[in-house]
Amino acid sequence: MADPIRIANCSGFYGDRLSAAREMVDGGPIDVLTGDWLAELTMLILARTRAKRPNGGFARTFVTQMEQVMGDCLDRGIKVVANAGGLDPDGCAEAVQEVAATLGLSPTIVYVDGDDLLPRLDELVAAGVSLDHVETGEPIGDTSRFVSANAYLGCWGIVEALERGADIVVTGRTTDAAVVCGPAAWHHGWGRHDFDALAGAVVAGHVIECGTQATGGNYSFFTEVPGMERTGFPWAEIAADGSSVIGKHEGTGGEVSVGTVTSQLLYEIGAPAYLGPDVTARFDTIRLHQQGPDRVRISDTRGEPPPDTLKVSMNELGGFRADVTIALTGLDIDAKAALVERAFWTASSRDPDDFDSVTTTVARTDKPDPASNEEAVAAWRLTIKDADERKVGEAVAGAVNELALATIPGLFGLGGGSRPKAFGVYRPAVVPADLVPQHVVTLGGERTVIESVIPPPAEPLVVGPTVPDLPPPPSGDTVPLPLGTVVGSRSGDKGGNANLGVFARSAEAYAWIDEMLTAERLRELLPEAADLAVDRHPLPNVWSIKFLIHGILQEGVAASTRQDGQAKSLGEWLRARVVDVPVVLVPDP
Repeated sequence: MADPIRIANCSGFYGDRLSAAREMVDGGPIDVLTGDWLAELTMLILARTRAKRPNGGFARTFVTQMEQVMGDCLDRGIKVVANAGGLDPDGCAEAVQEVAATLGLSPTIVYVDGDDLLPRLDELVAAGVSLDHVETGEPIGDTSRFVSANAYLGCWGIVEALERGADIVVTGRTTDAAVVCGPAAWHHGWGRHDFDALAGAVVAGHVIECGTQATGGNYSFFTEVPGMERTGFPWAEIAADGSSVIGKHEGTGGEVSVGTVTSQLLYEIGAPAYLGPDVTARFDTIRLHQQGPDRVRISDTRGEPPPDTLKVSMNELGGFRADVTIALTGLDIDAKAALVERAFWTASSRDPDDFDSVTTTVARTDKPDPASNEEAVAAWRLTIKDADERKVGEAVAGAVNELALATIPGLFGLGGGSRPKAFGVYRPAVVPADLVPQHVVTLGGERTVIESVIPPPAEPLVVGPTVPDLPPPPSGDTVPLPLGTVVGSRSGDKGGNANLGVFARSAEAYAWIDEMLTAERLRELLPEAADLAVDRHPLPNVWSIKFLIHGILQEGVAASTRQDGQAKSLGEWLRARVVDVPVVLVPDP
């Protein structure tokens, strides 16, 4: 049986800490260096960059990081697996090769592609693949409006690349966990039906994929975490059975605790049966154990066969938008907002009905008896969207200036302007897995095709949840307190939906929130969700509840008109809401 493999993360998103690769290579022993450079929004950004610059379809920061650590990785036998290839894994691999040549190094570089479906959309539609929107059922329509369309590939192309002796593997749009699952499957010799082991590796990959979010970043109880000014990146040590230990290098900031790991487990997942191209990982079977300082063991994860489809991330150019924000200060806020809106449209050369979409909101961030100028300010926000860039520009140009001296007292601008900006619309779909093989290419050499479809097991495999013994919900006296006094949260975007997880730190507290925090109660506490569909999934095995709020982000991050278009703060807003908390759950001061 092979020893555990230690896989270190050095990137949670495109633009993350540039020195992280160096820190992870120098900070302690690792076997694989990996990271996540892609998100749904990133694919749109890369598509727009590529349209302006043909070689702009990959994450160039990864190439810079390779220049910093490539020599040491080769000397120490550290493999590198990265999804930084984005829309152009071939170009990314060639850029890394150029760096290697400059450094006098000769690594074996392999890239994995096949995920890019944009050139194949018409072919797929003609073959009867619907590519309907998975949320709304809207047909795909005119394919020419899309700027990217990428299937989420699994780990087996990465396994093949490592089997070929790759030192550096560059991929396009794989799942975030695939860059961890692939090295683990290669190292331990797992097969495609080793579902429990694969599921364990997927969970480990999910925990470390966002970098420092596993070590204290974006953690509700951050005041309890030391060294938050420079949080260390995580690693996962994955054993032959798929169990893992999440940790970080000694002497780095932050912490790895059951709390930080639980928080990240809840990020960007839907139902407890977490669908992936390689395995369906059952998040309702996971067990967590604090093994020691900055060491959390994840065990008992069960897996089921994956679906026979792959998720497809598609982006289209939605048109152009202009955003204007004007300060409303002091008294008569509602009257000031009404006057600003009337005056804006009176001054504009266009009417609201001329546009695809006009959204107006008033954010009451002002306070009574304000002790500072900032405390006296609310905000009037206007967003105009249309396919015609000229119309959007005409609507705003000059209109805001006309308000400056002629309308409300105390007026000043808080942001936005007359220059329209292009925005994208995210569209999720699915495609049969057997239509999207993975292409594994050694730079300058051989190409091998790896099938994405997983042969079904001989017998159906269905795994039930792990349900621990729990105490009854506490009774007795209550006290009105912010919900966050008792629970933590983690939230984020998934297309037009928002994921929101809450977690307790004791069985008693979980029993209380499980009874109290229904989908209906969530809608009451978050009025933005009052009229939206909400999925609720309890995860008693990790004392957590997972919510999916449909449509709160409208057409996705790039198109959303919410102040927080990625729903990153949604969970902290929920924690700030005052509820009746059982006295027995109130922590000591």
